[in-house]
Amino acid sequence: MTPNVGTVDRVVRLVVGLVLILAPLLNIPAIWSSGVLAYGSIIVGLVLVATGLLRMCPLYRLLGMNTLET
Repeated sequence: MTPNVGTVDRVVRLVVGLVLILAPLLNIPAIWSSGVLAYGSIIVGLVLVATGLLRMCPLYRLLGMNTLET
């Protein structure tokens, strides 16, 4: 697995991912009362956190993108 996620991209993914995971758990705002939105948000958050921690995004690889500073 070749890293293709840069530092800024990584930090943004981690922060947004954690917010998407925590917001439904804390029910902030109340829109997360819907089960579909809550579970969807948690899944998207987990994917963002995983790609941020692994520094590898499969979608970037498919599109030939790379935000890693060389």
